Amino acid sequence: MRKFDFFNQFRDPVIIIKDYEKVVFTNNTFRRVFNNFENIRRFAHSMNFEICPMNSEDVDLCSPIFQAIVSKENFFARVFYSTRTGQTVFYDMTAVKRGSYTIIFLVDVSSDVLLKDNQEERKAFEDKLIKLEEENEELQKIRLKAQAQAIRIALINKLSNSIRESMDISVILSSALKELSIMFGCFKTYYASAFEDGFKVVETCGENNFTGSQISFDAYAMKQLMSNKISISYSLSEYLEAEPFKQSVLRVIVPVFHLQKMIGALVLLSWQKRELNEEIEILEAVSAQLGNAIIRAELYQKNAKNVKDLKAALDELKETQLQLINSEKMASLGQLVAGVAHEINTPVASIKSNNSIIAKLIDQIEQKDIKEMFKQINSLDSEAIQRISNIVSSLKKFVRLDESELQEADINKEIDLTLELIRHETKNKIEIVKNYGNIPPIKCYPNMLNQVFTNILVNACQAIKDKGQIVITTEYKDSTLVVRFKDDGKGIPKENINKIFTAGYTTKGVGVGTGLGLAISQKIIAKHNGKITVHSELGVGSEFIITIKC
Repeated sequence: MRKFDFFNQFRDPVIIIKDYEKVVFTNNTFRRVFNNFENIRRFAHSMNFEICPMNSEDVDLCSPIFQAIVSKENFFARVFYSTRTGQTVFYDMTAVKRGSYTIIFLVDVSSDVLLKDNQEERKAFEDKLIKLEEENEELQKIRLKAQAQAIRIALINKLSNSIRESMDISVILSSALKELSIMFGCFKTYYASAFEDGFKVVETCGENNFTGSQISFDAYAMKQLMSNKISISYSLSEYLEAEPFKQSVLRVIVPVFHLQKMIGALVLLSWQKRELNEEIEILEAVSAQLGNAIIRAELYQKNAKNVKDLKAALDELKETQLQLINSEKMASLGQLVAGVAHEINTPVASIKSNNSIIAKLIDQIEQKDIKEMFKQINSLDSEAIQRISNIVSSLKKFVRLDESELQEADINKEIDLTLELIRHETKNKIEIVKNYGNIPPIKCYPNMLNQVFTNILVNACQAIKDKGQIVITTEYKDSTLVVRFKDDGKGIPKENINKIFTAGYTTKGVGVGTGLGLAISQKIIAKHNGKITVHSELGVGSEFIITIKC
């Protein structure tokens, strides 16, 4: 714009901006010095304060150019500019507001020669600037006060956010103490919980960490605290009976209340000697928020503990329920088997007696063909009677209910006992391969282990669709018993591996499986200080491995 050609007479760079970022004029010096100038935003982001005056999340406001633009009054700052070649040039930047225009003057102060050459011009401009500053002195005071207030609000918000971000009391307190230490230039800050006979330090920041110490304050401080007032004093003693300082320190004690009850106190110690006026508002705001945060965190932690205790109780209840179901099941089975065995033994004894009598009479038959036929029939009957007797004996052994204490047992024989009982599942369908090792007598609960073997073997049989093979391997090494059951059935999907030991989980149809077999088995093996692991692959088969440390 031609109306700004007057600024071409200036030997310093001048740039005029309208509104926020519209560049309406750059003088000749500006174009010569900043010949790579593209736009005000790129230019502004290459220029920074020598000392940044405020902490802001707005990237633009970290630039002195945009600070000058948004300022409602004239603006002055010492800045430095980074060229594209990496060179740094220092300027005294002066911004003059004229309506919607911001006129920015940049005086290069990095060269003594240039400063001397522009001394008269700069002096005249500084005289004008001084005059403007005198005229706007009251406005500047208001601006500075507003800026200070904005900084305080920003600090309060920052501290509030750090307090609200956690439910851990230690994290909340450490964050608050750290921010307060920085804000007030403290060499030591700490928080002490209130008790009937004094305070107990629970979190510290700075020198001499003395967390856990019990302390008390003088009568004046206590009077202020109980009235919910901040105690400010210059003192040689941090608290009663504390080792005195070599010189007086600024001691600030901030009461922390929740509703009408004091729950603690913040203590700030600083070597600085200054008046605290507007900072009191910050401390009062922090105290109120900290009190709410501490109570909230305590309630959260208490609820978390209750939830944890309830979960533990529920798990214990489920385990007890599972054990009761198993115990009741075995007790009922024992009573049933005892009754059935008695009912079977009576007619079997009669049949066995008759079979012995018939065996004696067969020799009196004269016809050889009839005699041979009766001998075969009698032999088959004898085998059937012995088979029934063996099954009854195995059933009675399987449900032994008098084994409440550990007993020595031959694991290989116990597995054979289980195989005898599930013979109906394996007969003419599954080949049983036994790789038994030399196992010494193992102290265990035999009836419980038989139940585990039965659950695993029956599941293996049901996993084999037509015909297949189950390999049973036992070994004893380094005082550890290992029993492996490997089948070539349909296998278990990967996503179900972690579910098979959960009570109630079953892949069988309704009325076929209860989902308790493997869950009970896992509890039984755990009772023997052992564990069950499983490896499975779809279409290949599964292997259950029982490991018991003897």
